[in-house]
Amino acid sequence: MRHALIVLLATATLFGATLVQAQGFKFSNEDTSDQQNEAQTQARVQAILASPCRSKIKNQRVMVLFGESRNGRIQAAQSNYGGPFDALNARLQRIGLKTVTQGQIKAQVAQAEIDAYFKNDPDAALSASKRLSAQYILRGLISTETAYNNIVRVNQVSIRMNFTLTDGSGRTLAQASAENASYAGMDTSGMALTLINEKADEVVAQLYSDYCRIGG
Repeated sequence: MRHALIVLLATATLFGATLVQAQGFKFSNEDTSDQQNEAQTQARVQAILASPCRSKIKNQRVMVLFGESRNGRIQAAQSNYGGPFDALNARLQRIGLKTVTQGQIKAQVAQAEIDAYFKNDPDAALSASKRLSAQYILRGLISTETAYNNIVRVNQVSIRMNFTLTDGSGRTLAQASAENASYAGMDTSGMALTLINEKADEVVAQLYSDYCRIGG
């Protein structure tokens, strides 16, 4: 009986090893895949940013504004989006643009003017860009949708960010978007920051590509 048990265990071990080998399973497979995807993304981003039109935006000034759509109403208090703001500004600076700080925006642009801009008021965009000597405005609009997932029995939050690059007069030069979903809860600002950090390189590259193709 003992001998039969040993044989059975040895057979099971051999079968398991064969199955693992056949599937090519490695504990590091997932990490390797993530690294490969990241490397491919960065290669694609660098290829886009190598475009000759990069010299045309060097030292041009850009103002980044964020707003969030909640139940059909826009919330655009810029102090709520410090993390996403800094993440985008850092990427924009890397490609040669000069960015406007949140402090400068707060000091020189009234909140009512920012609200009007997010309601597609071109005069508000023109006034704000002139006051800050900004050649471009990058608007990020966050849209969220919350629903209860009956399968896993938790709240699910879906978030989408639409970015529009305009010139000082409000003329659209480029557009890009990013989206994600989470079971983390209601922290949409935190989700927005996570999404920006995951997608910022690709978003900026897409905006830059569109600008070079259309506006540059």
